[in-house]
Amino acid sequence: MREQLRVAAYAVCVRDGQLLLARWVSRDGEKKWTLPGGGMDHGEDPYDTVIREVAEETGYDVEPTALLGIESARRDHPRRLGIPVDFQALRILYEARITGGHLRHELNGSTDMAAWHPLTDIPTLTRADVIDTALTLHNSRPPTGHIPPPTTP
Repeated sequence: MREQLRVAAYAVCVRDGQLLLARWVSRDGEKKWTLPGGGMDHGEDPYDTVIREVAEETGYDVEPTALLGIESARRDHPRRLGIPVDFQALRILYEARITGGHLRHELNGSTDMAAWHPLTDIPTLTRADVIDTALTLHNSRPPTGHIPPPTTP
């Protein structure tokens, strides 16, 4: 089976009890809220990736203020032309603060909307799992930047 690795950097921007999100649109038209961020270009530093991606997807300038952690997620699924792929997503999660710009939607990208959502509404949204991981890291601040898997009794 073919292997594929995608490295991406995302921003967790919390302000006044709200989380900044971007709405991702899949190739088949499915829409899910996700964190602003995205894939690293070859040779790019992940710190620079998150700054660039937040600006592209939301219109905001950000300053990453803390590295919250790194998540690795793996799944097998068909990719282009239905060919199965062992896919691994390596997600670098930064806490970031807004330093400038104005909220706007991305044009001709992988997202179609950006918005602030109350933290209390997050569980009701159709969302990517990276949001839950990021909020757990944001709230618990594990020193290793890693959320241990749940223990079973």
